[in-house]
Amino acid sequence: MKRTPHRLLRRPLAAAVAAVGLLGLVTAVPRTASPATAVPVAASENTATVFYYTKTRNWSTYNLHYAPDGGSWTTVPGVQMEAACTDWMKKTVSLGSASGLAATFNNGSGVWDNNAGNNYALGTGTITVKDGVVAHSDPCADTGTEPTPAPTPGDTHTASVYYSTATVGWATTNLHYQPEGGSWTAVPGVGMEAACTGWMKRSVDLGSAGMMQAAFNNGNGIWDNNNGSNYTIPAGVSTVENKQVTADAQDPCAAEPADTEAPTPPTKVTADGVSVVLSWDPSTDDRGVTKYQVTRTGGTKGTMVTDVGSTVFSDANLEERTAYSFTVKAVDAAGNVSAASNAATATTGEKPAAPAAGTPLGTDPRKDPIYFVLTARFNDGDSSNNRGGSQHVKSGNAANNDPMFRGDFKGLVNKLDYIKGLGFSAVWITPVVLNRSDYDYHGYHGYDFYKVDARLESAGASYQDLINAAHAKGMKIYQDVVYNHSSRWGAKGLFTPTVYGVRDDQWSWYYDKKNEGFEYDGLSVESKSGKSYYNGDLWSTAEPSGNTCVNWGKPTGGTSAEGYRIYNCQWPTPTSGMFPKAYYHNCWIGNWEGEDSRSCWLHEDLADFNTESAPVQNYLIGAYDKYIDMGVDGFRVDTAVHIPRTTWNRRFLPAIQERVTSQFGAEAAKNFFVFGEVAAFVNDKWNRGSVNHSAQFYTWKERKGYDADDAKAALEMYDYEQQQGTGSQPTSTNAFLNGNAYHTPDHSQFSGMNVIDMRMHMNFGDANNAYNNGKDSDDSYNDATYNVVYVDSHDYGPNKSSERYAGGTDAWAENMSLMWTFRGIPTLYYGSEIEFQAGKKIDCGPTCPLATTGRAYYGDHLAGTVEASDFSKVSSATGGVATTLGKPLVKHLQRLNEIRRAVPALQMGQYSTDGISGSMAYKRRYTDASSGVDSFALVTVTGAATYTGIPNGTYKDAVTGDTEVVTGGTLTVPAPGKGNLRVYVLDLGGKNAAPGRIGSDGPYLK
Repeated sequence: MKRTPHRLLRRPLAAAVAAVGLLGLVTAVPRTASPATAVPVAASENTATVFYYTKTRNWSTYNLHYAPDGGSWTTVPGVQMEAACTDWMKKTVSLGSASGLAATFNNGSGVWDNNAGNNYALGTGTITVKDGVVAHSDPCADTGTEPTPAPTPGDTHTASVYYSTATVGWATTNLHYQPEGGSWTAVPGVGMEAACTGWMKRSVDLGSAGMMQAAFNNGNGIWDNNNGSNYTIPAGVSTVENKQVTADAQDPCAAEPADTEAPTPPTKVTADGVSVVLSWDPSTDDRGVTKYQVTRTGGTKGTMVTDVGSTVFSDANLEERTAYSFTVKAVDAAGNVSAASNAATATTGEKPAAPAAGTPLGTDPRKDPIYFVLTARFNDGDSSNNRGGSQHVKSGNAANNDPMFRGDFKGLVNKLDYIKGLGFSAVWITPVVLNRSDYDYHGYHGYDFYKVDARLESAGASYQDLINAAHAKGMKIYQDVVYNHSSRWGAKGLFTPTVYGVRDDQWSWYYDKKNEGFEYDGLSVESKSGKSYYNGDLWSTAEPSGNTCVNWGKPTGGTSAEGYRIYNCQWPTPTSGMFPKAYYHNCWIGNWEGEDSRSCWLHEDLADFNTESAPVQNYLIGAYDKYIDMGVDGFRVDTAVHIPRTTWNRRFLPAIQERVTSQFGAEAAKNFFVFGEVAAFVNDKWNRGSVNHSAQFYTWKERKGYDADDAKAALEMYDYEQQQGTGSQPTSTNAFLNGNAYHTPDHSQFSGMNVIDMRMHMNFGDANNAYNNGKDSDDSYNDATYNVVYVDSHDYGPNKSSERYAGGTDAWAENMSLMWTFRGIPTLYYGSEIEFQAGKKIDCGPTCPLATTGRAYYGDHLAGTVEASDFSKVSSATGGVATTLGKPLVKHLQRLNEIRRAVPALQMGQYSTDGISGSMAYKRRYTDASSGVDSFALVTVTGAATYTGIPNGTYKDAVTGDTEVVTGGTLTVPAPGKGNLRVYVLDLGGKNAAPGRIGSDGPYLK
């Protein structure tokens, strides 16, 4: 199971009720047992004709694996299903006297649909299974199509087969085939002739047969037999490419006609707001749309035309109280331009008085070590916005006077000097958008993505105030953002589901009375229920207009843990039909390394966006544009692996770049730091061999074109890259020195997303292990010098531990010494500087008090006053925070940050281990011709090292101040000891003079 760290794992019904309360109950209720009354057995045996929907699966083979009620399962993989009609396979099976069957489906190659682990409970007669929904109907009845008649004697059929050799690279290709009802050709079959680059062709006479079975080989024992299933190829022209047969295909070798068709005009162009946000439906084109042209008229600045790569455009800094008109045209790769859309108009209002919008600091993110806080658990500056939620008592938080929402922006602003005094110049905060669930303090259950959660803000301490305050201290704010999912209550402004509810003798305690004048904001207390976690707007006894949820309001036959009757559609779930496919995916993840991990729900509280849908893309792009405009310095992207790379590269990443560029310029956009969470909890270079699920994969652009439709493109890319495999992925030297020389990195194939270094994180139980694992992966990232490196977080400790790191102070010091001098950006989870909650379970949901977990409240350790005169420099401190600042790891951190800040090679340098002996020893260099900076450093952590082939000259150690003159290209450094290190910097004079000893000796650096 992949990570659901800040949420609860899916579990059986009773456990879910106990863990998250009835509002969090979304797992399907098992089918109830048959009544005790005897049922007469029919004289004739029962049968079931099972139809299975194929369009969302795209398997080459479909098997039905089943067990009649009370009987045994078929042998894996079950019985093969046959084609029924377009998008449907079927199989009729005998059940004997059984009145139903348990069933699963698979492709014969290890990919299963087992109803998210629950199996399918089917009856008798005609049954359909479509995307997890079971119904009784014949999907092939009355389709208006007749089956193809069998060929009459004397009819002859020809099959012309084109085979793509692009992925197999064969010089010779043979077609081995068997006409339907006939015999196979002799091995190796008949030779195919070259048709055009990358394609072989052969036409064969099928006689009276309408199709054939086929396999391909290179004549030397290498076969493509469709993974053992052979290919079914009909008469007519067919192509076989990437294991996909396309019947009635176009000749792939025919000359492509010139593109003269213009795209369709954009539709549904709308605009509103003072800073106008323009969005529209995507245009269609026979070859694909490459960009849009937005034309603005109005105001005193005249007409403006802007090229846009997404379907959202934000226009800021417009004149007050002025009418503007916008039209949009679509442009394809050939330069064909569509007609203009209908005009959208908007009249601006007055500019907001305060606070003034921020401006990102815009400097190289590698200069800034990161301090990561759960805002709601860090420091409480305003107790009036504290909220415990529906689980306050049950969790045990009430007994500790510790509401889940406790820390806030005011508390963070008040302690920015503490973070600066540690030496950190960037703060990563958890998501700020309005959340909605039973236990949502962490921010990952977004409900209104356009609104900041009121439980975090205070008068004089809004989100904008926090950004501005941090910038005033030279500190960046990285906002945690979620594109993959909303809360289970949907996303306000896009789609919010209505569930069935009834205030009867069982449920009146649970469902709040409706209050039409009340709008949930997380903070305000609703007068009728007396709660801020109001749910009166979420339920209805009457079936709502346009309801798509199956069996609305009918009892399921199951009960809750309290014995209360459960109804269909009582809680949001992906397989009930409640969520429209235009906005949300309708399945549970079955395989965490399969394609469905990018297109299904990973947890009951996280409704999975259909991110390949234009309305969803527009909603999210528009929302995050708002925070870019506020001046945040970067985004940490949650659950990035659960969205196809094509969607990131086509839509979300370009939209971020466009917005930052339009607001703050190209240099700010270059340094706007986006780092994604691609959770791979294994110790190998590629996540169980799956390139699509590995962190480094997301740092690259696409290397070929795909279908213009984003959903189709995602599948095409997934299949293509999986077939290419790990050995054919792009590599980079961007992180590595060329000998002793720095070279200009090549970022031309950079996607725009950097990543958290999951492999080092998983191996940080031992610093040397993390170091060697990190080095092993660095050639497969676009540029590993931008990797975000941490030991533990709000999710996991090393080796997927569910506890905060507890390796001891010496080990922590050693880990930090490595992180602060090796490539990448060092990141620390709040409190680790004092080993806060070491060994405690990081997250147990509402089943235990937060005070006993790794997400405990930290403010008690920050009580008192603190002022920082500079990074790593505390000018004054009183009370509890003064005690905190005296801890050994705090002193260690402060000096590490001082040293890193003084040596550019440690911040942005490439590295090499060539000619170096030592367990954790390396050389780093950063050169920038424009600024004249040239910084070269030799580093060893804990152990001794010898450096050969290095430049001659004078080297000064930044830790001890020791000076060594190298004349023969060799320097030997004795072991500094556990947690200690040496940083010998080459003295190049002038602005590149070695700094010598930096800071004062501490418990480890000495």
